[in-house]
Amino acid sequence: MSRHVAIVTDSTAYLPPLTMRRHRITAVPLTVVVGDEALEDGSEISAGAVAEALRKRRSVTTSRPSPEVFAAAYRKAAEDGATGVVSLHLSAEFSGTYDAAVLAAKDAPVPVEVLDTGVVAMALGFCALAAAQVAEAGGGLDDAVAAAEKRARATSAYFYVDTLDYLRRGGRIGAAQALLGSALAVKPLLHLDEGRIELLEKVRTASKAIGRLRDLVVECAGAGEVDIAVHHLAAPERAAALAEQLGARVPGLAELHVSEVGAVIGAHTGPGLLGAVVSPR
Repeated sequence: MSRHVAIVTDSTAYLPPLTMRRHRITAVPLTVVVGDEALEDGSEISAGAVAEALRKRRSVTTSRPSPEVFAAAYRKAAEDGATGVVSLHLSAEFSGTYDAAVLAAKDAPVPVEVLDTGVVAMALGFCALAAAQVAEAGGGLDDAVAAAEKRARATSAYFYVDTLDYLRRGGRIGAAQALLGSALAVKPLLHLDEGRIELLEKVRTASKAIGRLRDLVVECAGAGEVDIAVHHLAAPERAAALAEQLGARVPGLAELHVSEVGAVIGAHTGPGLLGAVVSPR
């Protein structure tokens, strides 16, 4: 791999560990606070532990990495031979992670381009992977940024949650939207729109909502070459069934990833989350 451009992202990207190692992508962890205990996302707390805490109605919040943590990542990249860094992060609408990275970049020993991708989960992961592949091919800082921006613009994310209450508590969706989602026991389908979580459709039952989620993903994927990621929280059977159906119905499917979301995203969506990211190549 070219060491001219290093790729840094954060722990909400959910790239498979083997992929992270192969492409030498660094993930800076966010923090999950359960009660009064602050834990590092990805290493000190699991998504399952967050799901259990939420079921018990314990206080679960999240916080951004400190600028100092980003500064250490940028210094390490420079020490390893990088002459520039592309730092790609979840939507600034969700977290102050982007702002912390911008602060750290000002004093970094090499140029750092920080990008608010406007996405999260494997939508962010696909952006980081695109940037890493350009860097591996010898591309410069601007080339890697352009690849990530192009992937972010093309990528869509849809998801189902059993309740909007967790998103409302965390301030990730408005109270009015949450009320609409709760009315008459409808099941909400959501999507990412310009970096924000928006209510897309209201469906009467969970099974119909998940079926509609599948159809939206198939429609979005079309016939071109596309990567898809299926995410869940404490719903592995749902995720496996959706992945199997997408594998049979998306003709241009290149890669299909299935994974449980991490603690940070799980804290805001709650158990039962089922989502899909569609990312054309």
